[in-house]
Amino acid sequence: MDLFELAILALIQGLTEFLPISSSAHLILPSKLLGWNDQGLTYDVAVHFGTLVAVVSYYRKTLFAMAKDICLNPRQAVAFPPKQSESPSTTAGDNIRLFQQVVLASIPVLAVGFFFHHWIEENLRSLLVIAFATIFFGVLLGFAEIYGRKKLPLKALTFRFAFIIGIAQALALIPGTSRSGITITAAMILGMKPSASAHFSFLLSIPTILAATVLQVIALVNQPEAFILTDLIFAGLISGVSAYITIALFIKLLGFAGMLPFVYYRLALGFILLFIIA
Repeated sequence: MDLFELAILALIQGLTEFLPISSSAHLILPSKLLGWNDQGLTYDVAVHFGTLVAVVSYYRKTLFAMAKDICLNPRQAVAFPPKQSESPSTTAGDNIRLFQQVVLASIPVLAVGFFFHHWIEENLRSLLVIAFATIFFGVLLGFAEIYGRKKLPLKALTFRFAFIIGIAQALALIPGTSRSGITITAAMILGMKPSASAHFSFLLSIPTILAATVLQVIALVNQPEAFILTDLIFAGLISGVSAYITIALFIKLLGFAGMLPFVYYRLALGFILLFIIA
């Protein structure tokens, strides 16, 4: 691939990874509309690593606070559910609790991805599946926006709700679903505020993207690909910078625009994909 194509695909990855609009639905468009070649697994690793660095950088203060409190309270960190009385402070207890909820919610997608990712790759990566998933889960996001109570802050998240959101995240393995979209949808249906839903969704992305990257690296070890190091760095930087900006803007946008613009966008994109199929 030339640098222009690589830059566009890296930009698409960075912009769509954290928006509720499905990165897989967008990444398939250049190949279908413009006849571009697949960027290859090596470059997939680079752009995913870029988005991972972006979300870790954005939530660095939260992650540092989690790590600090876990180191100070290791016994509490491995206890499910935590006892608030064991925490030396409310803040420390909240950080450890949030860490445990992220771990708990990550289990379903990691388990399903580990056992079924080959089957999903072989059977669900069709344009038709992506189109219908884009539309269906867009409608579900609209339902959550219109009918969800959306009152609970992040501190009100329970372990039961966290696990339900984790189960919903496993559906994101279906191309066209959108990992951030389905987790935000589930959280809002459960009564979480849009901003709280987005924050938990983005924290959940860290172990998920990390696991996906590790699987890609393992695949590369078994079947090495030729690559140009400067191109890898170039793609990773573009995806990382664009992802960081997207996270920041999305959090601000939620305050006055809500989710409906993304619902309309998903519906339009889904029908465009169906038109391409037709």
